Amino acid sequence: MLKRIATAVVLIPIVLALILRAPVPVLAVVAGVVALATIHEFLKLTESYGVQPMRLPTYIFSGLFFLLLAWNPGNASPLNAMVIFIFATGVAAALAPFIFLSVGMRRGDLRTGYSAAAAAAFAFTYIALPMGMLVQLRQLWAGAFYLLYLLLVVWAGDILAYFVGKSIGRHLMAPRISPKKTWEGAAASLGASVGVGWLLFAHAERISSALLSGGLIVRRDGLFGLEAPAMGPVIVLTIVLNIAAQLGDLVESLIKRGAGVKDSGALLPGHGGMLDRIDALLFAAPVLWCYAAWRVMQ
Repeated sequence: MLKRIATAVVLIPIVLALILRAPVPVLAVVAGVVALATIHEFLKLTESYGVQPMRLPTYIFSGLFFLLLAWNPGNASPLNAMVIFIFATGVAAALAPFIFLSVGMRRGDLRTGYSAAAAAAFAFTYIALPMGMLVQLRQLWAGAFYLLYLLLVVWAGDILAYFVGKSIGRHLMAPRISPKKTWEGAAASLGASVGVGWLLFAHAERISSALLSGGLIVRRDGLFGLEAPAMGPVIVLTIVLNIAAQLGDLVESLIKRGAGVKDSGALLPGHGGMLDRIDALLFAAPVLWCYAAWRVMQ
């Protein structure tokens, strides 16, 4: 428990500083490093499924994707940034199976080619694309505020689910996949996320002004006046984000249970591996990105 708290105390200010103040290229590079570390853990897990992963091609392909995001941060307009990102991710996702299968043809044991290519393509879409969506969200108007909202909603839900589930949880949610997750914890997670989301948007202008005054954001990264959406859609969005985050946690538990391990790695003391830490974000980020894309396209 102490290691878990100490790690969070160290990492949370760093993460918040990055999403609020770091230039988009720097954020893209950091997101790329996190994605590559997570992909490394995921490919290690696939070995327990009999896969002989193609590590270097997966790292190169995913790394180039984040270098593209860093090189072209979309400074022109939110709409142009969105269009460029959609085109880049669409091309990358379409090419990934062909590239990895082509690499698989060079293997001595051809029986390993397909499974390795499938794992590589899945690693890109499961990990690299959602992390890229976080970077792209930062390029949009009020991007820093939306990333702050996403992280706080996910963190609040995760923290309350942990403590409520541990203290009063009785009804197991998915005992075969995650024996410690309970419906009581899930309900507490949903309530915490909705509460935090409501507070953030109810005081969005005040929070944005404070961040602007403190030099933590520039004006385009905050939420002011008429830019704030109606509260009804925000509550619905927060509920969907929380459900997606909890599903992301369960999906990672499914992968680990199939691999016969408790944690994806040991990179973060008290938290396990990088995949253990960002599993919820990998499902929640695309939800918020879709909402942001819808707002930009309006």
